[in-house]
Amino acid sequence: MAVDNGPHSSQTEQDSRFCAMFAKIPVLDPASPREARDMIGQALELSEKYEIPVMLRPTTRVCHARQNMALAPPRVLDRPARFVKNPGRWCATPLFVRELHRQLNEKIAHIAREPGFAPLLNPGDGSHSGRAIIASGVAFAHAWDLLEDLGWLGKIDLWQVTMPYPLNRDFQDTVKLLYREVLVLEETYPVMELQLNGPQVVGRGNAAVPCEGELTPEVLQPVLEAFLKAAATPLPARPPGGGVRPTLCAGCGHRAAFYAIRKTFPDGILPSDIGCYTLGMNLGAVDTCHCMGAGISQAAGFYRAFAASGGDIPPLVATIGDSTFFHAGIPALLNAVFHQARIIVVILDNNTTAMTGHQPTPQVGLTALGEEGTRVEIPELVRACGVRFLEICDPYEVPALQEVLREAHRFSRSADGGVAVIITRHPCILDRSARRDQAVYEVEVTEHCIACRHCLDDFECPALIFDEAGGRVEIDQVRCVGCGVCLHVCPEGAIVGRLREREG
Repeated sequence: MAVDNGPHSSQTEQDSRFCAMFAKIPVLDPASPREARDMIGQALELSEKYEIPVMLRPTTRVCHARQNMALAPPRVLDRPARFVKNPGRWCATPLFVRELHRQLNEKIAHIAREPGFAPLLNPGDGSHSGRAIIASGVAFAHAWDLLEDLGWLGKIDLWQVTMPYPLNRDFQDTVKLLYREVLVLEETYPVMELQLNGPQVVGRGNAAVPCEGELTPEVLQPVLEAFLKAAATPLPARPPGGGVRPTLCAGCGHRAAFYAIRKTFPDGILPSDIGCYTLGMNLGAVDTCHCMGAGISQAAGFYRAFAASGGDIPPLVATIGDSTFFHAGIPALLNAVFHQARIIVVILDNNTTAMTGHQPTPQVGLTALGEEGTRVEIPELVRACGVRFLEICDPYEVPALQEVLREAHRFSRSADGGVAVIITRHPCILDRSARRDQAVYEVEVTEHCIACRHCLDDFECPALIFDEAGGRVEIDQVRCVGCGVCLHVCPEGAIVGRLREREG
């Protein structure tokens, strides 16, 4: 269960190790891709031995890192599938739960003393006896590098904890016996710190370590220097960043949909969801983003709240991606229909799971392995939820989409109205096979450009750039995919284009 400390692209930086503590299952915390690979096998063996789930908790830095390593040949377990009936274990009714809980506590106690998961000591030279640093995950890797840079590596005991829960009981006793002061470094919640729970512990409990954000080298260095009572040493300056905020790809159909929504309902409330389209926030078309499926639920909740207040109800337009709709949007849509929420739901259908791997959706009819599956169409699901207004359109046709949005709003607020659904259907621009059949425009900016920056600020296509020397917008021909959507955007009509003739 990966976590996003920082966070880099998530709504929270929750620590899934707390989920492991809550469920009373062991959790392994790798410091590198190699450790993550090795821990997979260790976790499987531990799971088989104790008949218990085991969590692997890589952080963003581990998941996005690369490391050369030798691969062992895959082991094939040649054993038939079987299920041994045991209602006393698998039917967790109150009659059996207390005994199952006792067995679980016994398992965790035994796992905590597994020698293969005992914390690893990198001993100091004795010059700082009575003090130690305890770290897990990427925090350990950063601590090692910083101690080496500061000349402290090998001078103070440094422990690496690979299984932060359950924390080895013998190790806990050792810490209390040998050290008068220990610095605990972990991301992000005080999981080890709570288990050590002694006056000698230095960490988040006494504000020695920040309670939020990643423990990057820049964050860790002053923490280590304060604990070691060492003079501050400046780190090498990082190269300056590009300063460009994340944005949707040039030619993304979601950008066109968001632009149409914002232009049609400038005073609307626009809840959204989890995916590439969260970047619609840059376009002023995303007001809320919480978790998968929440956009529709929030729009329905806004409707109930405004309706109960007796005042005017603003346009309510929820956006959700096609893969997110399959995953978590169907119950929310069904609930909105059942409770007669007068809202518009726009399903942004790009025919893939674009942000997290480009796996095919159920609508494609192929599994992630490329095997044939049964196609499940979004329009059929929408109608099965009881939706009576359903339109499908290409978001590239911005004026047509705006008219459909107005029709949807009229229906949702009519006497016999309800939830209106619009499916904006255009393949992801990263799907090269889909782009082969797409019309391509040769786009240019004419001398009529007055440098109002509307196309840059309200449309934010990365292929539109401002030429400071010329004092007007230009097309970055390297980035431009020729979608032609920007032809609908310029209020002065200064962006023009013509269809490119197909070769052959």
